Amino acid sequence: MGRTEHGYFTEVDGRFVPTEIAISPWSPDMIVGPCVCGLFARELENRHAVENWVPSRLTVDLFKPVRTDPVTVETTLVRDGNRIRVADAQMLQGDDVVARATVVYLRPSEQPPGTVWTRDEHPTPPPGHADTAAGFAPTWFGSDGHPDGWSRKRSEHQNSSRKRMWARQFPVILGEETSPFVRTAIVGEGTSLVTNWSERGVGFINADLTLTLSRLPVGAEVGVEADHHIGADGVAVGTSVLFDSLGPFGAGMVVALANTHRQVDFG
Repeated sequence: MGRTEHGYFTEVDGRFVPTEIAISPWSPDMIVGPCVCGLFARELENRHAVENWVPSRLTVDLFKPVRTDPVTVETTLVRDGNRIRVADAQMLQGDDVVARATVVYLRPSEQPPGTVWTRDEHPTPPPGHADTAAGFAPTWFGSDGHPDGWSRKRSEHQNSSRKRMWARQFPVILGEETSPFVRTAIVGEGTSLVTNWSERGVGFINADLTLTLSRLPVGAEVGVEADHHIGADGVAVGTSVLFDSLGPFGAGMVVALANTHRQVDFG
C-alpha cells in the first residue's frame, strides 16, 4: 500500500494511539466516530476477510466515549460457513470495553431472474471532482438547498434540506493507504452527519452505525446521502444511501441521542 502523511492512529506494539486529527468536535478528550469505525473495519478485514467475499454488513456499537488514550482491538471468528462468515470485535482502553463491532462476509454468486423494484433517483458525485489514486482529498458537501448542489465549504449547507457528502477522509493508520472496505466505514459513519444536520447544526450524537454493502466501492472516494430522518423525544433514526462513481452500492443506518448541550454549529 502507498504511504500517507496523516492518519487517525499510529500503531505501537499492538496498541493504537490516536493522533490530533482523531479528536472529536464534541469534546477535546474524545475521538471521532469515523476513526473508531475505520479501525474496527481494518482489524476485522485484516484478520477475517476471505478473498473475493463481500463485507456485506458492519455494525458498530458506540456505547461509551472513546477517549484519546491508546486503544486495543480484539477479534473473534464466530462462524466460518460455506456462504456466510461472521466475526466480532471489541475495542478496549485498559480493561474497559468502550465499543464493539460485527462484520458479516457473504460469498457472491449469480443474480436470480426477475425484476425487483428499486428507487429511480440515485445520488451522483459532485461534477468535476478529482478522484485521485491515493492520499487525502478535500471533502465535498452537498444539500438540496444549495444553489449549486455541491461545494467544499461545509457552512454553506447548514440548512433544513437533504444533505450529502463525497469524501475520502484520512487513513486509519498513519502511513498506510486504506482499503475500499475501511474507506467505506470511515465515510459511511457520516450517515450520522447527513441525517441529523439541521439549519441549527448537529444536535444528535450517534450510538451506533450499521453499513450494508452489496459490493465494494470503486475509486478512492465514497459518497453518503441522507435517505430519511425519524425522530421523537430526543431519539432519532437516520438512514442513508452509499454511492460511488458507478452509483449506489449500499446503505447506512444510525440511531442517535439528542446532545443539545454540546450542539455542533457549522454555520
